[in-house]
Amino acid sequence: MLDCFFFFSLPHSRQVLLAAAVCTKAGKAIVSRQFVEMTRTRVEGLLAAFPKLMNTGKQHTFVETESVRYVYQPLEKLYMVLITTKNSNILEDLETLRLFSRVIPEYCRVLEESEISEHCFDLIFAFDEIVALGYRENVNLAQIRTFTEMDSHEEKVFRAVRETQEREAKAEMRRKAKELQQARRDAERAGKKTPGFGGFGSSGISSGNSAAVIQDTLIEPEKPKPAPAPVRPSGPSKALKLGARGKEVDDFVDKLKSEGENIIMPSTGKRPSEVSKALPAPVNTESVHLRVEEKITLTCGRDGGLQNMEILGMVTLRVADDKNGRIRIALNNNDKRGVQLQTHPNVDKKLFTSEAVIGLKNPDKSFPLNSDVGVLKWRLQTTDESLIPLTINCWPSESGTGCDVNIEYELQEDSLELNDVVITIPIPSGVGAPVIGDLDGEYRHDSRRNVLEWCLPVVDVKNKTGSLEFSIAGQPNDFFPVTVSFVSKSNYCDIQVLKVTQVEGDTPVRFSTETSFVVDKYEIL
Repeated sequence: MLDCFFFFSLPHSRQVLLAAAVCTKAGKAIVSRQFVEMTRTRVEGLLAAFPKLMNTGKQHTFVETESVRYVYQPLEKLYMVLITTKNSNILEDLETLRLFSRVIPEYCRVLEESEISEHCFDLIFAFDEIVALGYRENVNLAQIRTFTEMDSHEEKVFRAVRETQEREAKAEMRRKAKELQQARRDAERAGKKTPGFGGFGSSGISSGNSAAVIQDTLIEPEKPKPAPAPVRPSGPSKALKLGARGKEVDDFVDKLKSEGENIIMPSTGKRPSEVSKALPAPVNTESVHLRVEEKITLTCGRDGGLQNMEILGMVTLRVADDKNGRIRIALNNNDKRGVQLQTHPNVDKKLFTSEAVIGLKNPDKSFPLNSDVGVLKWRLQTTDESLIPLTINCWPSESGTGCDVNIEYELQEDSLELNDVVITIPIPSGVGAPVIGDLDGEYRHDSRRNVLEWCLPVVDVKNKTGSLEFSIAGQPNDFFPVTVSFVSKSNYCDIQVLKVTQVEGDTPVRFSTETSFVVDKYEIL
């Protein structure tokens, strides 16, 4: 069974709460959080001695030794134990103990050793909300739940970028395979030797500007018709093999890139380097790093009308050098939409309200090292249609053979640049692939999921409108709900970090920032 110990160093003389632990009745530590410098051996020794001190026949909620006090509460077969100094306030310790004991059932369905071990990290994060920087926080259970449920979007952004790169690489592979196959057939019909191709960049074949059609399976090569051409030597062929899937396609494209070939991306006409500039890239972080993250939840009606739009944002701070622990962060809030701001309980609210500066209430304290701390949150909720960042208009019209669907988008917020935009339209099952008419960008028909995906690498002020037309059998209601996903490296509410300075001397501190704006839910019902 995994035993977890986490240490956080603070001045010992000002500490009251030394450690919080969940242990068995035999004194075995399951999860323990220390708030002063204590070795693992010392913690295990204190917890091992705890059950022996209770064998006195008396019923109390605390026991004492010459150096520490144990404040505890039984949890079925376990104990929730706080180890404090003897001069601590026992009433405050009991109140803190009750909050610790109420937190555990929030994450563990049953109070057993295996369940505690499985959720040990969740408990540690919750413990840190109760005692931040070694001091008891004025928080309740609802606030702890809110603080610990803030999810990160790095994985969503990574998956979206990776899927886009895979689709583009496979589409380029199929297009080049068709060109090689066509050139080989033309050469054989002309009675000439089949030309060789050294790579994508060395080929003289140019690609058109027509939209790339991404299918689920690769096209199998047609067998060349017999012609009075010279007999080709037999033996192992080193020509490109069509029909390869998955990793083989990616490896082939990666190999060409490593050889210095310039690969043209389908339909967009951009090099991979140019496309990657529009995608979230890894950030070279300084010792003070700030993440400005936003996510949007939006629901619209198909006939117009914004039912609900909510944007949640957060500024997260990470300090990697103890020299920069005592800092202040100046922000620039250019939002004119009435966003609601909320600072962390440890942040000086008066300073933030008057000067838009984030700093701790106690300037002698430091921000925690090597951990992400949410210092500012904001929320914007509205039903104003003019605030929709990207409007989607879907018009299905019944025809004699089914439905003609016209769908268009328009970027209403010119300051935004949206990357990897995917507009997903459901289509009826069992009626075949749609017939595509006018198209801006690319499309992909997923017959297994019964959806048509309209893919746009970038939507910005230079590419703020576009349309897609297709025909397919079905009824108008079959093409809803339409969903949208995208990522952006600029935030919607326009809250930016201006500078970071030391508390003493107002000396500037080097810092790095990372901004992301992603979709939680974006539906047209």
